[in-house]
Amino acid sequence: MRQKKSITILLVEDDEGHAILVKENLRAARIINELYHVKDGQEALDFLFHRGSYTDTKVSPKPGLILLDIKLPKLDGYAVLERVKQDEQLKVIPVIMLTSTEDQMEINRSYDLGANGYVIKPVEYHAFQERIKNLGLFLDIVALPD
Repeated sequence: MRQKKSITILLVEDDEGHAILVKENLRAARIINELYHVKDGQEALDFLFHRGSYTDTKVSPKPGLILLDIKLPKLDGYAVLERVKQDEQLKVIPVIMLTSTEDQMEINRSYDLGANGYVIKPVEYHAFQERIKNLGLFLDIVALPD
């Protein structure tokens, strides 16, 4: 039986309420991985490339998974995704887009840029809560790269 390894999760989400819901509902799904939260695209790249206040790798370890909102200040999620997937060290990190849009063009663009998944955040609270719990269950069973 494969031993479960713990991975660090980077949540890139500008809406504090959504970030809290994601964190709480991942915990409710018994995902206890270390989770780091940044609030815009530029901060995400600083975290990933160890720039600015994130030069210490203890403060910004390489994540094993990125949960990435599309609509972000400074740099949008597409720009972050594109930069991650162009970097030799980071491109293996699975990126799951978390967004409120069901626009098929945006879904296609995310996958074209290298996203590994696309989760639509429902507007209704309980539906959003359930979607994140299901994401947590998925994370519990999926095998992720080293």
